Amino acid sequence: MSEEITLKNLYRQVNQAMVDKDIETLKRILEPNTLLVHMTGYQQPVEEWLDQIETEEMKYYSWEEDVIKDVTISGNHASLIGQSRVKARIWGSGPFMWRLQMKMSFEKVDGHWKISKQVASAY
Repeated sequence: MSEEITLKNLYRQVNQAMVDKDIETLKRILEPNTLLVHMTGYQQPVEEWLDQIETEEMKYYSWEEDVIKDVTISGNHASLIGQSRVKARIWGSGPFMWRLQMKMSFEKVDGHWKISKQVASAY
Protein backbone atom coordinates (compact mmCIF):
# COMPACT_ATOMS: atom_id res chain seq x y z
CA MET A 1 0.00 0.00 0.00
CA SER A 2 1.37 3.43 -0.89
CA GLU A 3 2.07 5.98 1.82
CA GLU A 4 -0.56 8.30 0.33
CA ILE A 5 -3.22 5.62 0.67
CA THR A 6 -2.06 4.91 4.23
CA LEU A 7 -2.46 8.60 5.16
CA LYS A 8 -5.90 8.82 3.56
CA ASN A 9 -6.95 5.70 5.44
CA LEU A 10 -5.79 7.23 8.74
CA TYR A 11 -8.02 10.25 8.03
CA ARG A 12 -10.94 7.90 7.42
CA GLN A 13 -10.16 5.83 10.51
CA VAL A 14 -10.21 8.91 12.76
CA ASN A 15 -13.61 9.95 11.44
CA GLN A 16 -15.11 6.48 11.84
CA ALA A 17 -13.58 6.01 15.31
CA MET A 18 -15.10 9.35 16.40
CA VAL A 19 -18.56 8.11 15.32
CA ASP A 20 -18.00 4.67 16.87
CA LYS A 21 -16.64 6.22 20.09
CA ASP A 22 -13.67 3.89 19.58
CA ILE A 23 -11.15 5.43 21.96
CA GLU A 24 -8.67 2.55 21.58
CA THR A 25 -8.38 3.07 17.82
CA LEU A 26 -7.97 6.81 18.30
CA LYS A 27 -5.21 6.24 20.86
CA ARG A 28 -3.47 3.86 18.44
CA ILE A 29 -3.40 6.25 15.48
CA LEU A 30 -2.87 9.56 17.30
CA GLU A 31 0.42 10.66 18.78
CA PRO A 32 0.06 11.07 22.58
CA ASN A 33 0.85 14.79 22.28
CA THR A 34 -1.48 15.41 19.30
CA LEU A 35 -3.08 18.83 19.28
CA LEU A 36 -6.59 19.46 17.96
CA VAL A 37 -7.22 23.07 16.95
CA HIS A 38 -10.96 23.73 16.79
CA MET A 39 -12.75 26.21 14.51
CA THR A 40 -12.97 28.52 17.53
CA GLY A 41 -9.17 28.52 17.80
CA TYR A 42 -9.23 26.46 21.00
CA GLN A 43 -6.14 24.25 21.11
CA GLN A 44 -7.25 21.03 22.76
CA PRO A 45 -4.87 18.34 24.04
CA VAL A 46 -5.70 14.90 22.69
CA GLU A 47 -6.44 13.38 26.12
CA GLU A 48 -9.07 16.03 26.82
CA TRP A 49 -10.65 15.43 23.41
CA LEU A 50 -10.74 11.67 23.94
CA ASP A 51 -12.33 12.16 27.39
CA GLN A 52 -15.00 14.38 25.83
CA ILE A 53 -15.75 11.78 23.16
CA GLU A 54 -16.02 9.11 25.85
CA THR A 55 -18.39 11.22 27.99
CA GLU A 56 -20.27 12.38 24.87
CA GLU A 57 -19.57 16.02 25.60
CA MET A 58 -18.55 15.71 21.95
CA LYS A 59 -20.90 13.28 20.26
CA TYR A 60 -20.30 12.33 16.63
CA TYR A 61 -23.27 10.73 14.86
CA SER A 62 -22.09 10.29 11.28
CA TRP A 63 -19.59 11.43 8.68
CA GLU A 64 -19.50 11.47 4.91
CA GLU A 65 -16.31 12.18 3.00
CA ASP A 66 -16.36 14.75 0.24
CA VAL A 67 -12.68 14.92 -0.72
CA ILE A 68 -9.14 14.31 0.50
CA LYS A 69 -6.65 16.61 -1.17
CA ASP A 70 -3.24 18.22 -0.98
CA VAL A 71 -1.45 15.11 0.29
CA THR A 72 2.17 16.08 0.91
CA ILE A 73 4.90 13.68 2.07
CA SER A 74 8.40 14.85 2.97
CA GLY A 75 10.56 12.29 4.74
CA ASN A 76 9.00 11.42 8.11
CA HIS A 77 6.42 14.23 7.94
CA ALA A 78 3.23 14.48 5.91
CA SER A 79 -0.04 16.37 5.71
CA LEU A 80 -3.38 16.33 3.94
CA ILE A 81 -6.64 18.19 3.88
CA GLY A 82 -9.84 16.21 4.32
CA GLN A 83 -13.31 17.61 3.80
CA SER A 84 -16.29 15.76 5.21
CA ARG A 85 -19.81 16.45 6.38
CA VAL A 86 -19.90 15.51 10.05
CA LYS A 87 -23.08 15.34 12.12
CA ALA A 88 -22.17 16.14 15.71
CA ARG A 89 -23.22 17.68 18.98
CA ILE A 90 -20.30 19.70 20.34
CA TRP A 91 -20.31 21.00 23.91
CA GLY A 92 -24.11 20.89 24.05
CA SER A 93 -24.67 22.61 20.71
CA GLY A 94 -26.50 20.63 18.07
CA PRO A 95 -26.63 18.11 16.65
CA PHE A 96 -25.68 19.94 13.49
CA MET A 97 -24.25 18.88 10.15
CA TRP A 98 -20.82 20.51 9.96
CA ARG A 99 -18.91 20.96 6.70
CA LEU A 100 -15.66 20.13 8.44
CA GLN A 101 -12.28 20.66 6.83
CA MET A 102 -9.44 19.01 8.70
CA LYS A 103 -5.82 19.79 7.97
CA MET A 104 -4.07 16.76 9.33
CA SER A 105 -0.34 16.52 10.03
CA PHE A 106 1.45 13.20 10.38
CA GLU A 107 4.74 11.96 11.70
CA LYS A 108 6.32 8.59 10.95
CA VAL A 109 7.20 6.92 14.27
CA ASP A 110 9.04 3.58 14.29
CA GLY A 111 8.06 3.07 10.65
CA HIS A 112 4.35 3.82 11.20
CA TRP A 113 2.43 6.98 10.34
CA LYS A 114 0.70 8.68 13.30
CA ILE A 115 -1.47 11.77 13.38
CA SER A 116 0.36 14.59 15.16
CA LYS A 117 -1.95 17.58 14.66
CA GLN A 118 -5.46 18.35 13.43
CA VAL A 119 -6.65 21.84 12.53
CA ALA A 120 -10.40 22.17 11.95
CA SER A 121 -12.16 24.78 9.86
CA ALA A 122 -15.35 25.04 7.84
CA TYR A 123 -15.51 24.77 4.06
